[in-house]
Amino acid sequence: MDGDFRTEFTRQPAGMRQHPALVLNADYRPLSYYPLSLWPWQDAVKAAFMDRVDIVAEYDAVVRSPSTEIRIPSVVVLKDYVKPQKRVAFTRFNLFLRDEFRCQYCGAKGDLTFDHVVPRAAGGVTSWQNVVAACSPCNLRKGSKSLRQAGMHLRKPPRQPASEELRNMGRRFPPGYLHESWLDFLYWDAELEA
Repeated sequence: MDGDFRTEFTRQPAGMRQHPALVLNADYRPLSYYPLSLWPWQDAVKAAFMDRVDIVAEYDAVVRSPSTEIRIPSVVVLKDYVKPQKRVAFTRFNLFLRDEFRCQYCGAKGDLTFDHVVPRAAGGVTSWQNVVAACSPCNLRKGSKSLRQAGMHLRKPPRQPASEELRNMGRRFPPGYLHESWLDFLYWDAELEA
């Protein structure tokens, strides 16, 4: 748990060996949906012993020391509220998330790169308003031409997303593994069964 213990979490939930803990902010909402805010069980246990989190749910598995036995936490909530960032970092990951991991020219998934709508050769800048996710074939087809010259159209105009918008977009892409104890905390607007 180097750095800020409250916001350090993994980008590969499947890469966690066993028993990851879902980390909730003090308002009982995940710090992040995509990637899902998870800690290795060791960090969750350490944070609990340091009185930085409350344990909300546990796995059936236990860990033991010579003098103590503790059930492994599956959901922990921070005692101190972490204010969400207002500014969204301009990163490849966030760009792909904004564009829903789809080519903005043809709608294809996978094999994504990014493309400057106004080519850099024509004075285009690298910014939220000028860069979109594009599949390799579309990116090659467009090259350093304008949209009109290439005969291509964007699915939606590029723009800088708000942090809450990007957070909500991440909710559309659940990780491959969701423990049953996490479900009550992940989808606040899900319809309840009658």
